[in-house]
Amino acid sequence: MRSGTVKALALGLLLVTTPILHAQTGQYDFMPSGGRTLLTDLFAGDSAALAETASRSADRAEWLDWALVEGRFADDRAAETFAAYAAFNFPLTSDQRDALASGDLDALPLDGKDLAIAHCQFCHSFFSGYLMIKREEPAWLGTFNAPFHTEIKMTEIERKTFAAYSALNMPLKFEDVPPELRF
Repeated sequence: MRSGTVKALALGLLLVTTPILHAQTGQYDFMPSGGRTLLTDLFAGDSAALAETASRSADRAEWLDWALVEGRFADDRAAETFAAYAAFNFPLTSDQRDALASGDLDALPLDGKDLAIAHCQFCHSFFSGYLMIKREEPAWLGTFNAPFHTEIKMTEIERKTFAAYSALNMPLKFEDVPPELRF
């Protein structure tokens, strides 16, 4: 492989992974947690319980009932965010479940926050083009029909996960967004 090709591939990988790495290091802590983070926080240090939960099959209403039991999450919006994520992404495959049970949190699918950070801010303002928009799930899903969004590399499940997270958690309050990300 030629040196230029290797450099281009490395740069491409960096561009794809950098937003998610920043999300995990705190730059985007102002945004509500997505379902993956909510679940890993709930079962911090208990990989077996985490894998068991991610192996369940339930619809969104059933996941919401589960999430609301004994106040598993901080508030109803967090419970709804988790329920939508779980309904679209669980049960995990046996390989994902085994990896998760052995502590590999990367076995969990990306959540709506991860997907927004990874895909929304490269082409337009993250602030005005995402963080300040109020839409219902069908409208968020409809954004993927726009010519400039059709080439975003997301599966249908990822798009649904993104749309549910966005409908539940956007818009943010102006003052909650750090000044350096406002425009």
